[in-house]
Parts: sequence; structure tokens; C-alpha cells
Amino acid sequence: MTYAEAGVDISSADRTKDKIKFLAQKTFNRNVLGGIGGFGALYRMDLQRWKNPILVSSADGVGTKLKIAFELDQHQTVGQDLVNHCVNDIAVQGATPLFFLDYFASGKLDPSITADVIEGLATACKANGCALIGGETAQMPGFYTDGEYDLAGFIVGAVDRDKMVTGAGIKPGDVLIGLPSTGLHTNGYSLARKLFFDVAGYKPTQYVTPIKEKAGAALMKTHRSYLHVIQKLVTAGVTTGMAHITGGGITENLPRILPKNATAQIELGSWPVLPIFEHLRELGKVEQDEMLRTFNMGIGLIAAIPAEKFKRAKNLLDRAEEKFYVIGRIVKGERRVQYI
Repeated sequence: MTYAEAGVDISSADRTKDKIKFLAQKTFNRNVLGGIGGFGALYRMDLQRWKNPILVSSADGVGTKLKIAFELDQHQTVGQDLVNHCVNDIAVQGATPLFFLDYFASGKLDPSITADVIEGLATACKANGCALIGGETAQMPGFYTDGEYDLAGFIVGAVDRDKMVTGAGIKPGDVLIGLPSTGLHTNGYSLARKLFFDVAGYKPTQYVTPIKEKAGAALMKTHRSYLHVIQKLVTAGVTTGMAHITGGGITENLPRILPKNATAQIELGSWPVLPIFEHLRELGKVEQDEMLRTFNMGIGLIAAIPAEKFKRAKNLLDRAEEKFYVIGRIVKGERRVQYI
């Protein structure tokens, strides 16, 4: 009996790893020591760059958005979803991404699919200025359905202690601005899939008139990275706190950065809700509160801007041609979101 007869093809895995090494090395910089394949990935901290460095890390997965990727046989963007999600999570704290590691597991390794996924990871890492320095590619026959896989990742970044963005400085009078999302990003897919494919009976390749695009294409839109706009706001010193709007929507994510005795008043109707969210609401007769605590509703990032710095922030964003909406303000009250 051999390992291959048990369902694990090591030779195929080795050939796939050669492709992975090539893709990962395209993201390397001078701080990456060694290569792919060691027991542990090595990364040198540039102490000349950081005066008092604080490491910031995050781990996440793509979730059931992968189910749509399986249906469409479209695997090139899920890696970008994962990296961009993790990048946003640490960037809102002022951190610069340094390196990323992934976990890719399937029942039977398909070299073509694996290469597509890893290429997406490498593309996003390169765009966000971080190195893809390692990970795990696992074959687990009998654990995953044929043709399916899981994808997760772990990111590490750094920020100088005196430049951390914690939300502690948020105060009544601060203006809340929202940056648009591209769609669902990587959250709310269990409900979205239920409504689109079970309730409405859509096929992934079916054109859906109310949203003016195919069902699968609408759900597969890549999770946006906000790194570059976040860095502009942080460098200019015009934000006191930022929230990445992920699972839990505005309702659950915005309070994570609020100090005690601060309420975030969000003005509904102050930004254009994407058609896909309106259609999901109609399909399931979903209550407003449920929509707001499940989906991002078209806002992927919220930043608190002191009133006296708003004009400067607006000019900065306008020059960068970054679309944003004034969606609310901070008032005295308990730590929560209040919709008005």
C-alpha cells in the first residue's frame, strides 16, 4: 500500500509546489530570508524603518464565497479576496503589511486550480506591498468533497507605537465618512447563497435583471483593498479611528473602535446602497436590522474625521480621486451604532 493509493499524491504536490515557489518569489523583497519550503519562513525586521515597532496580525478565511468559485470554476480572485481582507484588518490600525502566509487544503490536489488560487494570493500581496513567504498546501482525501477546497491566511504588519490608530481619540463632533465596497466582499454569503440559489432559484451563470448582471459575477466581485487610501489618511493625521466593515456589518464592526460614552449616528440613505443588497432584501423579505448586521450594504470602510480636519481630509481624498460619503457623526452616548 502506498500513500498515493490512499489518496495523497506527493509527486503531484511537489510539482505544484515548484509553481507556488515561482509565484511567491515574485512578491519577495530584501527582508525575506531564504525561500519557500523551509520549516519556518524567515523575515528580517528593518529596524531603521521602525523606531518603536508594534507587530499587528490577523487571520481570516474566504468562507462560503468559495462555493460560488467552485460552481463557476473561477479560482483566480479568491486569493485576492483573502489577502485584501487581511490587509484591511491591520491597516485600519495604522499598520503596514509585511508578510502573508496561506493555508490551502483540498481532498485531492488539482495543480491547475491550486496555481490559480496561489497566483491570486501573489497578485494581491504584490499590490499591497507584502511578501507571500510561506504557507501550507494540504491534501486530505475523504475530508473535502471532490473539486472543493478551503482557503485561509495569516498576515503580519508593523506600525510605530506613536502612529497606531486605535480609536481612543474619537470624540463627539467627529465626522464619519464611508468608502464604497465592491459588493459583498467576503461576508454574508451563507444568506446570499440561500436567497439567490434556493429561494430565487438562480443559476450562477444566469443574468439577473434587477442587478443588471449575472448572479455569479455579482457575488464574485473581489474584496477591495483600502490600504492606499488608509495610508493617505494616516500619514496626513486626519483620522482618529477606522473600521473595516466585514462580518456583522456596520452594526457590529463600528463599535469595535468607539471609546466609552461615544455613539456613532449613521444616517441611512446618505450613501447609495448597491442593487445586489436591495435585491437580496426583497428576495428574503429581510428586515432592515438583519441586513445591516449581515452585509456591508455598500460601505467597506468607515473613518472618523475630527470636524476641524474634515476639509483637509476631503481635499486629500478628492485629489486622490477616492469616492467617499459623509454617512454620520459621533455624539455622546453609550458605545453603539444608532441609525437615524
